[in-house]
Order: sequence, then structure tokens, then C-alpha cells
Amino acid sequence: MSELYNIALTRQTSRQTWRRNQNTVRFKSSVSLGPISHTVLIAIMLAVLGMIYLTQITRTSTYGYQLNELNAKKEQLANENRDLEVEAAKLQALERVQQSSVANTLTTPAKTDYAQN
Repeated sequence: MSELYNIALTRQTSRQTWRRNQNTVRFKSSVSLGPISHTVLIAIMLAVLGMIYLTQITRTSTYGYQLNELNAKKEQLANENRDLEVEAAKLQALERVQQSSVANTLTTPAKTDYAQN
């Protein structure tokens, strides 16, 4: 009986049992690649991934340079704006002094003498 059980078990494991909704066709590629072909394909894939990585890094550094240039230009324009504000304040102050009532009551001197070295 044990021999009969072993034979039935061997047949069952060697024979595949088909289940419902299971593919019954196996695809076997007619092209087989050797170890050198696999190595070449892996090298090509690594090269492509390296190129993608380099383009991303280059793009990021380009944006960094553009950002630095724009920050420098912004700082330069801010300094120029401050200088213009100071000059406008000076001009407005001189205009106010000339139009003030105190300046209008002043008289011009008849003779002025300057010290000489």
C-alpha cells in the first residue's frame, strides 16, 4: 500500500493540477541572452540612468546660478532705491527751506568777506 501511495504522490507532483482561471500556456522565449549580453545591457541601463541623473543635477545648478544672479540684481536695485530716496529727501528739504516763511524774511547781505589762508 505504501508503494501505491508513493506512485500516486509522484504522479500528482509531476503532473500539474489546473485550477480555474489559470493560464495554461507558458511562453518560452526563442531568444536567450548570454552572460556577456546581460552585462552589456546592464551597463547600457546604468549609463542611461547616469545621463538622466546628470541632466537633473545640471538643471538644478543652472537654476541656482539664475537665482544667485537675480538676488544680486535685487540687492543692487534695493541699494539704488535707498540712494534715490535719500536724494529725494535732500531735495525736498532744500525746497521746503527755501519756501519757508523764515527764509522769505531773510535779507541778502550787502558785502561778504571771506577768510583767506
